[in-house]
Amino acid sequence: MSQRTAAKYLLFLLAALLFTSTPVPALDDPLEELLHADSIDCVMKGAIASGLISGGVVLVGDSYGDLFVRAYGRMSPAADAPAIIADTIFDLASLTKVIATAPAIMKLADEGVLNLLDPVEKWFPEFMGKGKDDLLLLNLLTHTSGLHDVSLPPARTIQADIRQAADEELKSRPGSRFRYADINFILLGELVHRATGQSLDKYAAEHILLPLGMTTAGFNPPESLRSRCAATIADSGEILHGKVQDLNAGALGGSAGHAGLFGSATDLARFCRMLLRGGELEGRRVFSPWAVQQMASPFYFQQGRIVRGLGWDILSPYSSPRGNGFSSASFGHTGYSGCSVWIDPESDLFVVLLTSRSDYRRVRDFGRLRSSISTLAARILHDHGNAGGRYKRERPVARQKP
Repeated sequence: MSQRTAAKYLLFLLAALLFTSTPVPALDDPLEELLHADSIDCVMKGAIASGLISGGVVLVGDSYGDLFVRAYGRMSPAADAPAIIADTIFDLASLTKVIATAPAIMKLADEGVLNLLDPVEKWFPEFMGKGKDDLLLLNLLTHTSGLHDVSLPPARTIQADIRQAADEELKSRPGSRFRYADINFILLGELVHRATGQSLDKYAAEHILLPLGMTTAGFNPPESLRSRCAATIADSGEILHGKVQDLNAGALGGSAGHAGLFGSATDLARFCRMLLRGGELEGRRVFSPWAVQQMASPFYFQQGRIVRGLGWDILSPYSSPRGNGFSSASFGHTGYSGCSVWIDPESDLFVVLLTSRSDYRRVRDFGRLRSSISTLAARILHDHGNAGGRYKRERPVARQKP
């Protein structure tokens, strides 16, 4: 294949990915892998050039290790901002729900401390006598509680949030309808505290993050790590480094069940790899196979149009990181700050996308970015065949050039 032909195909590939959902035909050519890798480069650099993001990290891996790790752009929109590197730390926003909160709940369920079918009022007496007897912990995990987010003053306590949730009128009968709401996981984060006596940040660090070697992951990054944190932009326009972007998480001290966790692509890769390995990593078991299986087990809502796991997304309006090429068994989550993960146990593959998001109004463009990266990542592997995992084990990781 000539360079001109390769370039023409690359342009076609990008157009197909960014403006349609039509699967892209495979090239039977040695340049194919290079085209896919270069296409990820082009998609990311295009997102930077258009002002959608100032930079980011793409990490593709499997249960054996990292397959593709590249960093792009700068840590903030400022022209003199430091370059993002593979280990840059990001505000993980709603990934907090599935990396810290839901896993903490599942660990407690696995240990018999709580039951997913416990009524919410068992752990929150504030709900007793409020007409919510049928509301279960399971409903909080699947966003089928009927609760909804409301505007609350910035100076408040977790007790105020609980009272507000207890007093509000449910929008639907628990378990009948999916409605994504942060309040579900704010309650679950507090549940960890009530069940263990430890705050969510301390419990997650001790029982999940540190045992997995996620050394830069945690809430409220210390001053020593803030210079390594990519920027987010507050509603006021303030550039934030190492300070949580989410207003509700900030009002609750930076540590909450729905947002507040920070971490790097390397941290998230270790978590994804642990899930693909059934709950253990490098000889250390963190979750039982049952807990891992339950987290990704599908629950169907709205006549099957919405499919959710326990915290995890499987098929919903938030599933853009699924792209084309991931199986129906795959699952993941997104975060408002510009992050996402998507994991496919069927093909033994995961994709981590972390970005410093610059333009929050272009929601569809950001969805296309997530979808395009996942589609390209899946094709890098699928088009080479994975029989016995030989390709993935034998191929060197594609890292960014120094």
